[in-house]
Amino acid sequence: MDSAEYERKVASRFAAFDQDGNGSIDREDFSRAAAAVLAEFSVTARSDRGQALYSGAEAFWQGMAGIADVDGDQRVSREEFVTGAAKRLRDNPDRFCEIARPFLHAVVAIADEDGRGVTPAGAERVLRALGATEADAARAARALDGDGDGRIAESEVVAAFAAYCVTPERPS
Repeated sequence: MDSAEYERKVASRFAAFDQDGNGSIDREDFSRAAAAVLAEFSVTARSDRGQALYSGAEAFWQGMAGIADVDGDQRVSREEFVTGAAKRLRDNPDRFCEIARPFLHAVVAIADEDGRGVTPAGAERVLRALGATEADAARAARALDGDGDGRIAESEVVAAFAAYCVTPERPS
């Protein structure tokens, strides 16, 4: 994948982070994402799992801002997002995993309703809560259960999220 194609791919991911559609990513977008997941699973914000999710969202925001908020205005523009991902993360998706991991860990803890791992149905609910279409959420949730055992491990979630957001390869 050439650089221009990679930048187009990363730019298309911007909308998933811009939860309120205002043209920039900010702390509120991460809080909005956390609130949507909590509402989907009827988990209160003041519960331990709710607090962990908001803490994870804040850590994710801080990591994203540290990588991409070049002008320091506490907002990440589409251009900053593309440039930040293209220049800082393309060759180091593990860095992205590290900034996303606290949030994803908390999401998994919420979506894993029986303590045995997230089911594809649980993953689909998360994806829909975060703005994916019903068809895209269903397709992605099925793909996450790579071994077909009906459970999705946290490591699979983190790797798939990084692949979707920053790696040049097209995830399967």
